[in-house]
Amino acid sequence: MDKICIIEDDFKLCELVKTYLEDKGFYVYIVEDFINIEEEISRENPKLILLDINLPYVDGYYICRDVRSKSNIPIIIISARSGEKDQILAIDLGADDYVTKPFKLEILHSKIKAVLRRTYGEYASNNKYIEDKVLYLDEKRFTINFKDRVIELTKNEFKLINKFLLNPGKVIKRATLFQELWDEDTFIDENTLTVNITRIKNIFKELGIRDIIKTKRGVGYIFDDGVLKEVKDNEKDN
Repeated sequence: MDKICIIEDDFKLCELVKTYLEDKGFYVYIVEDFINIEEEISRENPKLILLDINLPYVDGYYICRDVRSKSNIPIIIISARSGEKDQILAIDLGADDYVTKPFKLEILHSKIKAVLRRTYGEYASNNKYIEDKVLYLDEKRFTINFKDRVIELTKNEFKLINKFLLNPGKVIKRATLFQELWDEDTFIDENTLTVNITRIKNIFKELGIRDIIKTKRGVGYIFDDGVLKEVKDNEKDN
């Protein structure tokens, strides 16, 4: 049973969400000590956090930043702040999704399922590169390991690399990568994806792996797993 932690000072809303989600098979924990939120999260170790922005003592942005600096626990912001800047700031700080109040419980449930699936479903599955120990992507530490090199990744870098590893040799459309990184309701400049892809290419270069991501102009990108096969074959020869 997946545990969901609610950090929200409207306790009527908390109880409403708790009752609904428990009917859907979740275990729900409501934070009541707003002075020691970080300690409660660490102790409860939830699978997902529902986080309000306007909280007593400290705002949700601070909590979001703090949680993301320590773990990859998914965070969905639930807030009455509907401004574009608030949503962008939350996503930039590491939130996985943003729901504005008032909201329908069915919508919240759908978003929770989607975030859990993205975080613990596809990401948790092994791929042949991990099995063959050519390249290791650590979903707990957000790192990529190659030989004796270890590079720390941001959440978006991890998502992109994982998507490529799970689709070797296939053309991945830009629209697909947009959906992987951002909610469809969030406005993101087209150039932002290009910048993220460039960062991924530079990470592979830093690992000593060049030209593994190729651009398919006007369509998307291809992860050339043949480059990794060559690396593995060279290791056998040596």
